[in-house]
Parts: sequence; C-alpha cells; structure tokens
Amino acid sequence: DYITIHVPLTDKTRNLINKDSFAKMKKGVFLINCARGGIVNEADLLAALEEGKVGGAGLDVFEKEPPPADYALIKHPRVVCTPHLGASTDEAQLNVAIEVAEQIVNYFATGEVKNAVNFPSISGELAKILKPYLLLTEKMGLLQGQLAEGTPQQITIEYTGEITKYPLAPMTVCVLKGLLQPMLEDVSVNYVNSPVIAKERGIKVVEAKTQEALDFASLVTVTLETSAGKRIVSGTTFGKTHPRIVRIDDFYLEAVPAGTILVVRNQDRPGVIGNIGTLLGKNKVNISRMQLGLLRETGEALALYNVDEHVPEEVVKELKALPNIISVKEVKL
Repeated sequence: DYITIHVPLTDKTRNLINKDSFAKMKKGVFLINCARGGIVNEADLLAALEEGKVGGAGLDVFEKEPPPADYALIKHPRVVCTPHLGASTDEAQLNVAIEVAEQIVNYFATGEVKNAVNFPSISGELAKILKPYLLLTEKMGLLQGQLAEGTPQQITIEYTGEITKYPLAPMTVCVLKGLLQPMLEDVSVNYVNSPVIAKERGIKVVEAKTQEALDFASLVTVTLETSAGKRIVSGTTFGKTHPRIVRIDDFYLEAVPAGTILVVRNQDRPGVIGNIGTLLGKNKVNISRMQLGLLRETGEALALYNVDEHVPEEVVKELKALPNIISVKEVKL
C-alpha cells in the first residue's frame, strides 16, 4: 500500500499518523508526506521503519525545518527526503512560469489581478468597472494625506449606493496608498504594503457600506481622524468614468482631482477671488479650472484652483497674506 497525506496541520491533525496508525497498516506500507510537518509523528515513523512495518517513506516536510544534519530519518536508507521543495519538478516549474506570464499579460492588458497573495483578486471585467473608482479613491487618499495635520489615528471609508455591489478591498487599498504616500516620503508606499504600513503605524482602518444612495448613485466618503482633528472628503464619478471631489468637510463643490491644485479657504467677501487671480497672473501662474464651495452659516468659502504648474512657495506666502484668506495649501493629485 501507498499512503499519501493531503491535510493541513491543525490541532486535530497533529500526530494524525502515529504508532497506533502504523499498527493498523499492512506490513511494507509506503508513506509519503508532502503536506505539513507534524502530521506524522516522526519518532513513531522511525520506529516503524526499523521494525519493517513501513517499507519506505518520502518526506518533503518535517516537524522542525530545517531538520538537524544528523537527523536519523534523513540518514535512513529507506527514506527519500526533499527540503520542502517536492513540488518543484521541471514540469511544475514550466507550468508555473507559463501561468505567471499569462497573469502578467492579463494585468497589463485588462487590469485583471489573479491569485495574488497580497492583493485582492480582480477579474478583467470587474477591473474595467472599478477603474474610475480606483483612480478616485487613490486621489481622495492623496488629498487627505496632503491636507492632514497631526498624527493619523483612524481612517473611515464609507461606500454608498451602487458601488457596494462590488468588492471594496481594492478601493480601500487605493485610499491607504494615497493617504500614506505624501506622509512617508522616505518610504516606498504601494498597493501591497500600504495596509501593513497603516497597521504598523497604529492607524485604525474602518470600512462601512450603505446600499441606499441619496444624492449620487455611488459615493465614497473618506474621514480622516488625526491628533489635530477630523477632515471629511467625499467623491463620486460623473458618467461612470470621470472622478469628482464633491465634498471637503462642510463645503460642497464639484472639483476635478487632477494635477496641481491650490486649496484656498477664505472669508466670503467681495474681491477675494479677483485678488487671488491677479496675484497668480502677476506670477505667471495660469488657472485652468476653479470650483467653489460656500458655507453661508459661517460666511466662509473653500475653493480648489487647478493650476498648470507648481506654485512657488513665495507665491503661496503672498496668497496667505491677502485680505480675508484663512488658509492656502498646494496639493498634487
């Protein structure tokens, strides 16, 4: 008889094959364990080999890896051992190489992510649907990361409406990557390590979803809580393909999250926008787009000015010095 093992190592399967098991087997049985070390009691296996009960064994895994150099099972004449590489045959390596190549081609061709150990799987069809939302959520994270003050403590990502029908994990990963990237200039932040970095830095990540949509068919709201306070950013897509920022804190607007943007908060007074435009024009900074949100209760406004290029620090200082300006921040999306 030949007995092969195909179970994981758990409390119930530890020492599953032991002296009692060997006693029930036919004399001369061959045992093959390519599953996990610890499933076979190795002391009992050695005794069964010495008694002749077991005719031979093939072991790819051991209780302790690597096993000691003078380990009796390794030296036994009727035991064939491999160093936890039993699956690495020529045929297997060829098949794996072909499969990996196909997966890489599919990723670049359609956005499909398949069998990744550290990123959610996404089919080609799903990637096409999620693409604008993946772009949107990363931009929202970037905006939060560049506007943030203080130490991040918790980030809550709330998904509302039609978007809740799809896997949310890829979008959450995009938010985290965008958030952490501007905060950690000395660390390479990517889609794979961003959840790990967030956990290591003690940032609590909360996901929530609500199927009932109010103002938008789909809406993503990212709330960042830091040691200095809380900021809310909401976004959606127009026409299913065009990302838009539609809320920053209590200001509602419709901004394109792309390129270099000046985020300006000011008192709602006559001449403020004209002063900003004049100052930027004097310094040869072109405004390509502008979106304004107004909070009448406090008499404040928040505007996003898309500009064609980086605004020099001295120009930002001049903007901050203008009458009725509360804050100015340059962000890059």
